Amino acid sequence: MISATPPVPKYLLMTGATGLLGRYLLKDLALAGVPLAVIVRPTRRQTARERIESIMQQWEGLLRQTLPRPVVLEGELCEDSLGLEPNDIRWVVENCIGMLHNAASLSFVSTGRDSEPYRSNVNGTRNVLNFCAEAQIRDFHHVSTAYVCGLRTGTCLESELDVGQKFGNPYEESKVEAEKLVRSNKHLKSLTVYRPSIIVGDSETGFTNTFHGFYAAVQLVYTINAHSDTSTKETGHCNRRPSRITLDGSENKNFVPVEWVSAVMAHVISHPEHHGQTYHLTPRNPVTVQTLHLALQAAAKFYGSQLMGKDFFVTDPVDVEKFFYEHIQIYNSYWRNDPHFDSSNTKAVAPHLPCPYIDYQKLVFLARTAIEMNFTWRDKPVKLTETTLVTH
Repeated sequence: MISATPPVPKYLLMTGATGLLGRYLLKDLALAGVPLAVIVRPTRRQTARERIESIMQQWEGLLRQTLPRPVVLEGELCEDSLGLEPNDIRWVVENCIGMLHNAASLSFVSTGRDSEPYRSNVNGTRNVLNFCAEAQIRDFHHVSTAYVCGLRTGTCLESELDVGQKFGNPYEESKVEAEKLVRSNKHLKSLTVYRPSIIVGDSETGFTNTFHGFYAAVQLVYTINAHSDTSTKETGHCNRRPSRITLDGSENKNFVPVEWVSAVMAHVISHPEHHGQTYHLTPRNPVTVQTLHLALQAAAKFYGSQLMGKDFFVTDPVDVEKFFYEHIQIYNSYWRNDPHFDSSNTKAVAPHLPCPYIDYQKLVFLARTAIEMNFTWRDKPVKLTETTLVTH
């Protein structure tokens, strides 16, 4: 009797594999048995394959188990055909049935439509969609953001996108444009959209490899305190005039740990019956700016700040206030009060994956971990060998 030839696995093609969420998806999709191919740029220090191998070896050390390797394709999001070589394009056509578009620019400022975040978030998404048509990929998973809501208030539904809202920054506007591009694409047969709120580091280990938003605030107050006078260093308190912050503390922020976002996404991706919907990946309970303020003070030992209220205007800033506002300026829209995000779809398909609560203790833990990391992360360089090289 002749045994049947085992079926050739069909791959999910992924962008953004080396970012914070991407590296967790590499692990979770591997554990879920999803065959994965990734499009990765090389750096001056490492090839595309070496970058992915470094991440996979880190996961194997933490998990103490072997993980299957993704197929690595060297490419570039903002180039035609995603910068792939003809042989790689041919391989994708023959082997990939789905796209997970996770790559994005997180820039809150822009110098124009040809710069970030529009370059990556809008033009890059357009390139990905064009490539999917070229490769006959019709199952699409798109990572958007809950902040496509812009400056809306009240409740934002998973079924809503452009309702005429204004935006707090170019990032929000670019992500709405990208999601509209995806939704209007006639080639796609199935579209699943993931809208995480503010992703922070791992709630268990504290790990992060990006230091935006919350971490930028931590780094700023830590830097201010570290460069204060001698008496400040001795007491651990800022002895200058209190820095006044134009928030009242009641504003809500929706922080979600990266490991939870990845776990929910991997669950949805690995269960086709859950495809075709939009998922708000938002917390059960937001955290207030007052709690954030206290956590920043405790983590960075910066006790010289005071919440004055959103209607307060600093007319006579002292040096520490000038420094603070100059460097936090690009994140002004980040600290506004969030709307309520309905997450009915997420709760329906992943009731077994409740979002860990990011409370005061967790915020202090995440902030102190970033301080210990000196707000930097570099993957351990690896050299590929015959046994680690994944080819296609």
